[in-house]
Amino acid sequence: MLRGRALPESTHDQRLLDTRGSVDWLHQDPWRVLRIQSEFVEGFGLLAELGPAVSVFGSARLRPGSRYYELAERVGRGLVEAGYAVITGGGPGIMEAGNKGANEEGLSVGLGIELPFEQELNQHLDIGISFRYFFVRKTMFIKYSQAFVVLPGGFGTMDELFEALTLVQTGKITRFPIVLVGREFWSPLLEWFRGTLTAEGVISPDDPDLLYLTDDPDEVVHMIVEAHREGNRRREERAAVEAAEEEAGT
Repeated sequence: MLRGRALPESTHDQRLLDTRGSVDWLHQDPWRVLRIQSEFVEGFGLLAELGPAVSVFGSARLRPGSRYYELAERVGRGLVEAGYAVITGGGPGIMEAGNKGANEEGLSVGLGIELPFEQELNQHLDIGISFRYFFVRKTMFIKYSQAFVVLPGGFGTMDELFEALTLVQTGKITRFPIVLVGREFWSPLLEWFRGTLTAEGVISPDDPDLLYLTDDPDEVVHMIVEAHREGNRRREERAAVEAAEEEAGT
């Protein structure tokens, strides 16, 4: 039950996925496919030349004055100083803080989403896009980010974190850094990974190592820069080996 709120209007995602007792989808979904396609085209077109970028996630409810808001602002500033654009969900709270820090010195991007009670895009953006469909928006975060930075948040933040973890764990995307900011907030989750999931054998013992954990904004940037430097070194070594093997075979 929604307490103290009027029932929200349905969203495009809800109408797409809800077929209970209706055959309307037979007539409407083919047209929705075209709308979905247009969202992909718009997103790809606007972000294709973005350059190196990092997504910053966190709660819309943590406002100025929160220590995590201040941390997110410092993270955004540090990332653009290191040469990255900053991408967020474009809303208030942690998203606004990341965009605010980035917008002072570099490129700030917001990828908004249609929600019944969501606020408008924040004012600290160079590029702002509003999406109807969650899955289109998620594709943009994954496709155009070289790392994820995750500050404290609720279900939406957890969704983005676990999707990234799953894609990296299963090899569906090239491994990139996933940095959790806030030891007090995130340590119980990591302890559950190691003490329950690993103990029960439902994840591998090294799966928790897919995550970095810190409270230091400077360390966030350092972790990402070093991970990319190491990734570039490995790619160069792999390319050199492949070239040598090809030459030896000719």
